[in-house]
Amino acid sequence: MAEKKVLFLDTTLRDGEQSAGIGMTGDEKMEIAKQLQRMRVDIIEAGFAASSPGDFLAVSNIAKEVKGPIIASLARAVADDVDQAWGAVQHSERPRIHVFLSSSEIHQMHQLRKNREEVMEMAVRSVERAKGYCSDIEFSPMDATRTNKEYLFQMLEEVIRAGATTINIADTVGYAIPSSGDFVKLLDEVQEKVAGIDKVTLSVHCHNDLGLAVANSLAAVVAGAGQVEGCINGIGERAGNASLEEIIMALDTRNDFFGVEMSIDTTQIYPASRMVSRVTGMAVQANKAIVGENAFRHASGIHQDGVLKNRSTYEVMQPERVGVPGNAMVLGKLSGRAGLQSRLEALGYHLNREEISNVFESFKLLADKKREVTDQDLEILMDEEKREAGETISYTLDHVQFSGGTHDIATATVRLIGPDQQATSDASTGNGPVDAICNAIDRVIGCSAKLVDFNVQSVTEGIDSQATVTMRIESNGQTYTGRGASTDTMEASAKAYLSAVNRMLASDESASLPAVGSTPD
Repeated sequence: MAEKKVLFLDTTLRDGEQSAGIGMTGDEKMEIAKQLQRMRVDIIEAGFAASSPGDFLAVSNIAKEVKGPIIASLARAVADDVDQAWGAVQHSERPRIHVFLSSSEIHQMHQLRKNREEVMEMAVRSVERAKGYCSDIEFSPMDATRTNKEYLFQMLEEVIRAGATTINIADTVGYAIPSSGDFVKLLDEVQEKVAGIDKVTLSVHCHNDLGLAVANSLAAVVAGAGQVEGCINGIGERAGNASLEEIIMALDTRNDFFGVEMSIDTTQIYPASRMVSRVTGMAVQANKAIVGENAFRHASGIHQDGVLKNRSTYEVMQPERVGVPGNAMVLGKLSGRAGLQSRLEALGYHLNREEISNVFESFKLLADKKREVTDQDLEILMDEEKREAGETISYTLDHVQFSGGTHDIATATVRLIGPDQQATSDASTGNGPVDAICNAIDRVIGCSAKLVDFNVQSVTEGIDSQATVTMRIESNGQTYTGRGASTDTMEASAKAYLSAVNRMLASDESASLPAVGSTPD
């Protein structure tokens, strides 16, 4: 008997971006999409094209460049959304339009403020419209697990007749319980009572509000679902989406139980996790399954003894299976270009001679600050290089100095290189060194923004560890994210704030830059 194929839809770029405080640039989304391509994800939900011009462009670019996976855009059940979704994905070799509409009474009453008949008509019309553009149409009844079953079954029958090819049962608020009497029963009844369901793919989309998203997704596979949706690292709205890597490795490790076939390259899971964490600024908890820092570390003497004798005593999977490097090459200030290039290639970075020369200069500066440069350091270095190359307006940090103490007023001095390549310095005080640094940068550039989030993560080990700082600023109702890395936390903070400010300035193409050295009112 042939194994059943399970498809994976990754919605990191859409539902994952709806995590509070996350904002990804088009270039960052492309970087993640290409990693998902290497991971051999079946469907990439690249975004919500109608939500903003930036998201439309990001989806469109991914549709043009990323080959292999199906490229999907989300759309509300309204004509303009469907039209824009198609406009964004039409250049993909395998386009999909994903239509969603609230089906539960509580959503219809309080959110849509429409009756059942009106909602049913919206669902059918939108699927028909999408079908006029392409053959691959997914439909999601939002909040399906809290929807009257008879109404849900009728809606699914109607949209299947209208042309839907994938039916996605969305546990939008993480309400379902993975038992034969709840979520499994619902899926069984969908397959028994919905006419035409055997002709389409049954999918599930589970949220983690009760901590059951992965369990519900696995229960759905057992119940017959042919597609599972989730996000890398389990990011997403509120408590997040189902963690895609956990579902994949559960199916892979316990294939004796699940007996399903997948196309996923599991060795690309860890690199994908690291990339999403770096781009979003959302750290992966140390004890998280599969990709956490401690996932394959053994502290107990009994466990250590067992692993040394036979890894299978306390490891149900090998770390190499998910792409965790077996050992890390350590470079230093005496390392040359060849050693650096060799290690970067092993980490998946393929650079030409000019790019290697540029990176080598940054590497030598880092090596002067650290006794050892590890793989994690190199990943941060490459992330910094890509970030700086992608910023349209280039205010760069030349120097930062700060002073303060328990009983002293924090003071910071910064020197920035402006777009005209001229250096300008200014100083300011603040409620602590980070606030002082941000105020000083504001004075040099002549802008003002509100700092809404500040996160410091030690990425490498040791007293000379590199810190990655993520900052989110707000201006005129818009949020901008910046990142910076350094062995000096204050320098990393200055880089992060400046990165966010650069993005803020670049977002307004019609705005003229303030004169360097002017101060905000």
